[in-house]
Amino acid sequence: MTGAPARTLLLWCPDWPVLAAEIVDGVPATGPVAVLHANRVVACSERARAEGVRRGLRKREAQGRCPQLTVVEYDPGRDARAFEPVVAAVEELVAGVEVVRPGACAVAARGPGRYLGGEEAAAERIIEHVAQSCLVESQVGIADGVFAAGLAARAGRVVAPGGTPEFLAGLPVEALGRSALADLLRRLGVRTLGDFAALPASDVLARFGFDGALAHRLAAGRDHRPLAVRQPPADLTVTAEHDEPIDRVDAAAFVARALAERLHERLAGHGLACTRLGIEAVTEHGQELHRVWRHDGLLTAAAIADRVRWQLDGWLSGSNGRAGARPARPTAGIIRLRLIPDGVIAQAGLQAGLWGETGEERERAHRALSRVQGILGPEAVVTAVLGGGRSPADQVRLVPWGDERVPARPGPPADAGADPATGRGGGGAPPWPGRLPAPAPAVVLPSPLAATVHDAAGEPVVISARLAVSAPPARLVVGTGQPAEIVGWAGPWPVDERWWAPVEARRRARFQVSLADGAALLLAVEAGQWLVEAIYD
Repeated sequence: MTGAPARTLLLWCPDWPVLAAEIVDGVPATGPVAVLHANRVVACSERARAEGVRRGLRKREAQGRCPQLTVVEYDPGRDARAFEPVVAAVEELVAGVEVVRPGACAVAARGPGRYLGGEEAAAERIIEHVAQSCLVESQVGIADGVFAAGLAARAGRVVAPGGTPEFLAGLPVEALGRSALADLLRRLGVRTLGDFAALPASDVLARFGFDGALAHRLAAGRDHRPLAVRQPPADLTVTAEHDEPIDRVDAAAFVARALAERLHERLAGHGLACTRLGIEAVTEHGQELHRVWRHDGLLTAAAIADRVRWQLDGWLSGSNGRAGARPARPTAGIIRLRLIPDGVIAQAGLQAGLWGETGEERERAHRALSRVQGILGPEAVVTAVLGGGRSPADQVRLVPWGDERVPARPGPPADAGADPATGRGGGGAPPWPGRLPAPAPAVVLPSPLAATVHDAAGEPVVISARLAVSAPPARLVVGTGQPAEIVGWAGPWPVDERWWAPVEARRRARFQVSLADGAALLLAVEAGQWLVEAIYD
């Protein structure tokens, strides 16, 4: 590589994992906080450092130094999400931002140094803007190359052009961020970056390998890596402003068609297609309405227009606030409408069905159900999603039509079966100890029905704490109904859930019984009371 490294401005937010925990999870960063990964401290707050907590300490040692320490698990996703507004704030002043890691981003210093009145003025302007926009304190360093600028940011320095090697020379070898290499260099008597840079490059390559040779270049201030600038995300949202409020369904249909065409053309220009659509409206009285529509295929311009029209029809034709199935109607017409492509993929990124598209019948059913949702609200049409759990009521989750069908609990797929002895599902799925054996009941009662069970002598059947049945069940009475003869039974299968939380603890035993009339029921005994939970087909 030839030429000097480019002048780089790097913005650094100290203790970012701690700040991210405060921004996302509400953990106060002003208190003693430590972020742990693999049981070791990777970041800590200023208050924690004052108590002796340092990076690299084990959890128990850190808590021994600071008994009031708040421990937070390391989450790189949380750090990245919290840092996005900071990057966006920097992009408002400077183009071509590279995110080095969550908590640090870099830009070429030449541009902002020119139009913001010099490098120091640019640094002060960016720090001030981030503080005002995001309420985040930061420091800026400027030097030749990203590596040196990052070290300069920790000291809040602007290194003069050409002065980077001298600036790096006095820093310890630990500044390279390679703990194993730094430990080896210290044992060899190399303690500063200047000492390391003075070694012959060929000898460093032969002794330490390629990574050591790269570190040697960084120590000498020869960081030639160009900035990997990120492209700001394209704004795909379309908005329509209306001087005359929209309060009629026919006018709303016309607006929906035009806005849908604009959105589809904008997406097509970027080679994208929409799978999840956000519809936002603001009324003349300031009411804000929002709804997200999901679709398991690609939303065409006609499909987008249909959903916008249905949603506007549902809002404008809603109830007048009295009891009814429809959501309340807005008190004024709509003056602003926005379409937000909440989920987009490449146009070739969706796999079609085995024999072509999803089919006309399925699309018609989807349109009809979506139309009902637009009129009655998203919760008016729901579909069942199977998941894990120990009882049939736990294994089913109702989600609005079109929403992501994600089970509430992990579990085996439908009809995977289970081992009656262990309750483990088939197909290598996560086990649920105490899960009912197959087959699953056909009808799960919303509320269990109280029942009584008697033996052949007419005495109530009871279950001991050790799950011993007092006598074989012979008769069943549900509520105030007539007695039914039990001709077969299996169980008990015990469940002792959340025993560590007294308020949520639940202990019961379940039975499967078959009656003389051919019916089969799932019974449960809880706190001495027999209950009918489900019915088998």
